[in-house]
Amino acid sequence: MEIGAGKFKAHCLQLMDRVRDTHERVVITKHGKPVAQMVWVEEQKPQPLFGRLQNTVQLLGDPVRFSVPQ
Repeated sequence: MEIGAGKFKAHCLQLMDRVRDTHERVVITKHGKPVAQMVWVEEQKPQPLFGRLQNTVQLLGDPVRFSVPQ
């Protein structure tokens, strides 16, 4: 869907609801040329606080006995 900037300004909130419900892309034009687009953003689930860094650290050697590699 394409819409002029003036019409977009007047109907912005309704267009946001439409994009959310239909996942349709809206191209905003100025003087007939595309300048921006509004697209649906998939809702991201928040990551849990605990376990976020799981599998990101690799231990080499004994973590209790500190030794400098030679």
